[in-house]
Amino acid sequence: MSDNPTPKVTIIKNGPYRVSGAVPLSKQIIGVNAEGESETWQQGHVYPEQAACSLCRCGHSQNKPFCDGTHKQIQFDGTETASREPYAAQAKVFDGPAMQLTDAESLCAFARYCDPHGQVWSQVEHTDEHAVRERFIRQTGNCPSGRLVAIDKHTGRAVEPSLPVSIGLVEDPAQQCSGPIWLRGGIPVVSAEGFEYEVRNRVTLCRCGASKNKPFCDGSHAAIKFRD
Repeated sequence: MSDNPTPKVTIIKNGPYRVSGAVPLSKQIIGVNAEGESETWQQGHVYPEQAACSLCRCGHSQNKPFCDGTHKQIQFDGTETASREPYAAQAKVFDGPAMQLTDAESLCAFARYCDPHGQVWSQVEHTDEHAVRERFIRQTGNCPSGRLVAIDKHTGRAVEPSLPVSIGLVEDPAQQCSGPIWLRGGIPVVSAEGFEYEVRNRVTLCRCGASKNKPFCDGSHAAIKFRD
């Protein structure tokens, strides 16, 4: 039996994300097709395993992705402003013949896997076609933030990708920027005040410091061209 505690991310007030539980950490790169559309995930650098670590949340550490205390020098305001309602209460539902699409737009991390093949919002209307349904499930499952979720109408259940318990540091070469911290496989997130956010298979946390939906990513890294 492992001596490692259960994986968890605890937010330090106006400071970093404290990661416990020896969670694997690697760079995850957005791979594009010939048209420049987000299509695949490619694994990049794998960091040595640590029992615990602190990941930069302000965007200014000189030791990224790890915290070096710069948040204190710059008086980083890491106030958490995101809704604490469960995903289902935030999401809009788009109905199709075989599948539904749920969409919580405020969680968008601008990874753009929703765009190819006419966008998932149009695809859902044709999910009675096998090929369309397969693409729809793949594209929604590639959404790192979990903004988009495919629901099987026959079972009423979400169709989620199988993700290992791990943390990805998103890199977006097409946009020439670094993206959010991607929590995978159901890692709990605890606020600076002790609130436990809903545990989800896919979550993206801001690491550029500019999100208006902290602790979650809102795509601001692309606007400011954040670099790790």
